[in-house]
Amino acid sequence: MTSDPKRVGLNALHQRLHRVLPNVKLTCQPLPQTPSLKLWLLDELFPEQALEPGIVNAIMEEPPYWSFCWASGQVLAEYLIGHPQWVKGRCVVDVGPGSGVVAIAAAMAGARKVIACDLDEDALTATGVNAEENGVVIELSQDLESALEEADLVTAADILYDRENLPLLAMFQKAERVLLADSRVPDLDPVGYQLLGEWQSCTWPDLGESSEYNGVRLFASEP
Repeated sequence: MTSDPKRVGLNALHQRLHRVLPNVKLTCQPLPQTPSLKLWLLDELFPEQALEPGIVNAIMEEPPYWSFCWASGQVLAEYLIGHPQWVKGRCVVDVGPGSGVVAIAAAMAGARKVIACDLDEDALTATGVNAEENGVVIELSQDLESALEEADLVTAADILYDRENLPLLAMFQKAERVLLADSRVPDLDPVGYQLLGEWQSCTWPDLGESSEYNGVRLFASEP
């Protein structure tokens, strides 16, 4: 009898969460802006009792990014579903997928192939679980250079919270086109990219962050 890959993946993710938050669980939730897309996300952010300092430190040192759908991910996913011409028939490489929301949206919008690329094994597990939940197939990879060799379009959402990732923007341009969504760098003006517009969103579950992080700007590489 073979194991259900989704169940195995969910068990692994819950084990990861419970190392620092023993009373928190993941539930399958439709997204507020794209209800046709469902993700396994944190059911509640915090237990009723105050968190011990050691738990807070553990969360800060190794935060489970994949258990949230970040504002930029929601916006870029909604954009791809509303503008399928960006992905239809193309190989899309989504960098730093987190929950997998953008990769899943690309597959739903008709991409020929989608590769989700991340060094974080938990993020890739979450992406695989969420892809199966939404009935799409996504290839998982930890090798960005190899993935970029196949890419017609590169997508990335909220990867610039770490300024060390800025050099990736030039690297992405090996692909024919790039779509970049960001809510963390207010003065972002990347060379070789043009601003497509700005949208309002929030991280889900809602972290109650400052409103400055609710404005998501979407950039496209210049053709």
